Amino acid sequence: MNTIKCVVVDDEPLAISLLENYIRKIPFFELVFSTENPILALEYIKDNDSDLIFLDIQMPELTGINFMKIVGSRQKYILTTAYSEYALEGYEHNIIDYLLKPVSFDRFQKSALKARERFSVNEETDSHFFVKSSGQQHRLLFNDILYIESIKDYVNIRTEDEEYIVLDTLKSMENQLPDQFIRIHKSFIINLDKIKSIGAKKVMLSKQEIPIGDIYRANLLDKLK
Repeated sequence: MNTIKCVVVDDEPLAISLLENYIRKIPFFELVFSTENPILALEYIKDNDSDLIFLDIQMPELTGINFMKIVGSRQKYILTTAYSEYALEGYEHNIIDYLLKPVSFDRFQKSALKARERFSVNEETDSHFFVKSSGQQHRLLFNDILYIESIKDYVNIRTEDEEYIVLDTLKSMENQLPDQFIRIHKSFIINLDKIKSIGAKKVMLSKQEIPIGDIYRANLLDKLK
């Protein structure tokens, strides 16, 4: 299994330092970003790859609960807080564990093992994923997806019959999709299994034409060999 890329978001510098130290001791964890400012964390997650967020709940700029509502299910979370009464609300979201401050390394290790198990199961068995669109969680089978289009800060996931507008980036989507998907344009990822025909500058998926970007053409043709 690849390393799990971790982000730490906490308004207490000492809490950040402790979690950074713990993360560095776990061989399958990789610390990629940490900050006291949840707004900066949102910007980082938007533009960079990450898997797991260690997230404080009580922060002045933006609470952890509202942070999860903004980011949605594309990330997994381990919540950290000094207030146990927030645990129940946290579990309504896509979280792996809940750590009550002060966090011991022994308790942290248990959370790390839970995270490794969750990510390993996803790698081995998932034929679907969940996306949040129009205020609801939707279970989408990979085989049902035709293409994914980037629309500013959102993506449009299209199947034969439906479309789902999701707060996410095309780069993040690439990391969640299996090998049957490929980026063929700066704004499009397609399902290779849904191609009906290929032209010089476009592919036909069902009744939808998708443009092929010049820099993506060679990779597409190589994938189809």
